[in-house]
Amino acid sequence: MDKIVQLIVGLGNPGQQYEQTRHNAGASLISILSQQYVSDLKLEERFFGFIARVKIDIQDVRLLIPNTYMNLSGKSIAAFAKFYQISPENILVVHDDIDLAPGISKYKIGGGHGGHNGLKDTIRALGNNSNFARLRIGVGHPGESDEVVNFVLKKASQNEQRLINESIINCISTIPLAVTGKWNEAMKDLHTV
Repeated sequence: MDKIVQLIVGLGNPGQQYEQTRHNAGASLISILSQQYVSDLKLEERFFGFIARVKIDIQDVRLLIPNTYMNLSGKSIAAFAKFYQISPENILVVHDDIDLAPGISKYKIGGGHGGHNGLKDTIRALGNNSNFARLRIGVGHPGESDEVVNFVLKKASQNEQRLINESIINCISTIPLAVTGKWNEAMKDLHTV
């Protein structure tokens, strides 16, 4: 658990109609992170996404928001990782998580996709390698499983969005620890907020 992070990916769907929806929590974090480190995200067609390069603490880190739809996120991530020779162990994928309440976020190293289509495609595209780190941003659950798709593609209530935004800011404050491989500290700081 001392792997450094060379690539941080924020999952979401492209297009204005999906901005600020629950499913775009990961993409929102990357947008804010790039602004904080004063680096503009630029569309790079060969990587099917928006990219930026920043220095976080002492670590050179690339940022990526796939410009594909969620269920094709792996296409962008795999193309980028292959070109820059970044192994899955050095990737952090930021995504929405319906199993966590708004305001709660957690790091996780490896594991399955938990029904998340962006993670499912990423695991497939990286050759069934699920060894990458995840940053799970809680967006809440609609209560019924057949309502999940509609739920994540909509904007949260004003109160829930405030909690999600606060959670994103808390996540960003722990990223310098994560990217330099201090995972236990990053987890402790985030999980005790």
